[in-house]
Amino acid sequence: MTIHKFEANKPNGESISMEEYKGKVVLVVNTATKCGLTPQFKGLEKLHQDYKGKGLVVLGFPCNQFLGQEPVENDKMEETCQINHGVTFQLMEKIDVNGSKTHPIYKYLKNKIKSGLFSSRIKWNFEKFLIDPNGKAIKRYSPKTKPSAFEGDIIKELKKLS
Repeated sequence: MTIHKFEANKPNGESISMEEYKGKVVLVVNTATKCGLTPQFKGLEKLHQDYKGKGLVVLGFPCNQFLGQEPVENDKMEETCQINHGVTFQLMEKIDVNGSKTHPIYKYLKNKIKSGLFSSRIKWNFEKFLIDPNGKAIKRYSPKTKPSAFEGDIIKELKKLS
């Protein structure tokens, strides 16, 4: 089983098959616009700009499960993130990452990487998963881990594409 077996919706409701990202390195992150970790949008956008031409895809999944820190509705999500945070990477529609309504992509990711400090629960906004070009979840980063801290892991995966 890989992430390529799943689908997700853009904020406008349009469905995207994760198979579209086959052969790409994917970074999946649950986002929130009113979180203390929101400055990470800048680092995520930098990764997107620096490596999108080399095969990196950043996917932001807004989530309102942590103290209501994502109050923006889907129809305003992309505009709000672009204007307030400079985000141009792909945002998806708001989802749940924990509980009975957990999105299938997050069920898969949490099941694949849950050892060490990580349980099967997402702890907070901006928890990140790195997916290799074959669609396998290979690394999980805590919410406090800044995007620049794992840039080397991304570069290592991108080198597999050449």
